[in-house]
Amino acid sequence: MKPKKSLGQNFLTSIPARNAIVKAGNIVKDDTILEIGPGKGMLTEKLLESEAKVIAVEKDTNLITYLSEKFADKIKNKQFILINEDILKYSADKIKGEYKIVANIPYNITGAIMEKFLSDKKQPSEMVLLVQKEVAERIVARDEKESILSLSIKVYGEPKIVYRVNKGSFFPIPKVDSAVIHIKNISKSNFKSKKHEERFFEIVKVGFSHKRKVLISNLKGKFEKVDWKDVFLNNNLDEKTRAEDVNLKDWLNISNF
Repeated sequence: MKPKKSLGQNFLTSIPARNAIVKAGNIVKDDTILEIGPGKGMLTEKLLESEAKVIAVEKDTNLITYLSEKFADKIKNKQFILINEDILKYSADKIKGEYKIVANIPYNITGAIMEKFLSDKKQPSEMVLLVQKEVAERIVARDEKESILSLSIKVYGEPKIVYRVNKGSFFPIPKVDSAVIHIKNISKSNFKSKKHEERFFEIVKVGFSHKRKVLISNLKGKFEKVDWKDVFLNNNLDEKTRAEDVNLKDWLNISNF
């Protein structure tokens, strides 16, 4: 079973890393877990040991055959459900009740996966993802500078890096190290309405459109009918503030109009 570069496959080989991922998920018996890209089933095996129900979505047909044989007994007793599908086309509406996402995801679609499930009507209660270390650090804003990515995650949940994984923990060995990120308390409670949710992302994208400009200049160029001087004054924001220095609460306030 050779990893396919076209599918962004890097199989996890580290038992300590695998155990750290499962531990971070706070998994208990009868939890429903959505695993994305199970690969050869190393993480899957540990998830099943926790007596959780595991739904694994795998795009690679060859791996579906391999996993079907490896976990035949778990499939038979319905603890393990294996689906041959592109995760970006999969609907969480098919899952009954609450669920958690626990996965070593393909790094080339990390952003797309997070956007899809965090913004979905049926959000997971928690997400534990193995991602590139640099991406994880951007999400939690280790340098205290926000980005479209960090704000897009924080507006839905609370991200935290819980474990660092050396690049030698995979086959084939990637060029960069990785990290396990845990996103808890996922909800849409930060938004006053669907319109507010849409406007938030619109404002954030415009705000970061020209990083060298101050935030108010970017916003004035797109939303001319809004009195941005008044908005900034009411929210105690300096007009010289750049997008990366504005916290989540202020982004939510200035996008609620």
